[in-house]
Amino acid sequence: MTDRTTSPTSTGPLHGVRVLDLTTVFMGPSCTQLLGDLGADVIKVEAPGGDSTRSIGPHGDVGLGPLFMGLNRNKRSIVLDLKKPEGLAALLRLAKDADVLATNVRPAGMRRLGLGYEQLAEVNPRLIYAAMVGFSQRGPYAPKAAYDDMIQAATGLAAAVGEASGGEPRYLPITIADRSVGLYAFGVISAALYARERTGVGQSIEIPMFETMIPYILGDHLYGHTFDPPKAGFSYPRLMSPNRRPYKTKDGYVCCLIYTDRHWDVFLNAVGKGELLKTDPRFANIRTRTQAIDALYQMVADELAHRTTAEWRALLPESDIPIFPMHTFDSLLHDEHLAATGFFEHTEHPVVGKILETAVPSEWSGTPPTQRTPVPMLGQHTAEVLREAGMGQAEIDVVLAQGAKRSNAKPAPHPKEPFA
Repeated sequence: MTDRTTSPTSTGPLHGVRVLDLTTVFMGPSCTQLLGDLGADVIKVEAPGGDSTRSIGPHGDVGLGPLFMGLNRNKRSIVLDLKKPEGLAALLRLAKDADVLATNVRPAGMRRLGLGYEQLAEVNPRLIYAAMVGFSQRGPYAPKAAYDDMIQAATGLAAAVGEASGGEPRYLPITIADRSVGLYAFGVISAALYARERTGVGQSIEIPMFETMIPYILGDHLYGHTFDPPKAGFSYPRLMSPNRRPYKTKDGYVCCLIYTDRHWDVFLNAVGKGELLKTDPRFANIRTRTQAIDALYQMVADELAHRTTAEWRALLPESDIPIFPMHTFDSLLHDEHLAATGFFEHTEHPVVGKILETAVPSEWSGTPPTQRTPVPMLGQHTAEVLREAGMGQAEIDVVLAQGAKRSNAKPAPHPKEPFA
């Protein structure tokens, strides 16, 4: 991998890797931010209207809303109108020296722009072309757009949440599909870079949301249908129990995970019901407990309601039973462990002022990722990046003029092409 002296001061295991980031919204930017956090030079290529998440929430009027801020640090932003010959030519020039191109634009849209893998491989045979798509391009769903809610429904997750809670199907209140697929794409891209170091050539990679999320769901819930013919129904009973939830105490809620033989021994003796280990066949082993999990979790819920959270933490030693108070978003910011590790950090953003950021959640003894650059304004680095690519000022001025038409406007509404 080329060490580029013209790239920003950077450390980390991916130092020297240059990424062209043609992604928007959640899935793609979460992937590329992980690459940037570990030292890659991530160049976020935005249309003149910018990534639509720029406008959501406080400071959205200047294109630095909280969702965008949480997904786009350690990146440089350039504006290119890829529908114009000059914008397309500029991207192709950047692609000659790039290691990775990441996109969540539908493949048909990329081909219409002249940016399919075949075209870019001619420009740079070492390029890793990572396409995050909604569905495998080999099946009938290939042309469909995909968003987090759609994938939660399509994979059975929304139905499982409703069944487990005893209510209507609903989506998890986080973009679980977007961020999970983004995390998987981060690993796939890293592996592709390793393969390229061995072979000397790049390749095209497809990361489909639908197919990536199905093992997440069915890994737990295929259950009896793992066997042919099926030996039991769908769903791991412990996870589907409506009583699998934070338990209410006299003054709050706790997670108290009673799972192994040792856990049940300690818990039942602590509440004065140790004899059940010998007299109640439901406690014979993990298999019999799983079959009766609803009733056993209800027993735990009934017992925990009798004491305060502090009393339970004293009665049930954490060395024997996992027990942890339930956080809210607010209390999480004051967690003593995260405070001790410096996980949350107040930094000064040059445009919006003081912001709260999270740490890179990995620690490295040899190549620590200390790079920290603020979330960029729309098109902030256009001239800088194009100059690095060898473009003259006259060429740069043409590209800047095309992007400037909307560079100060609010970002465009939700795009038609990219996935969530």
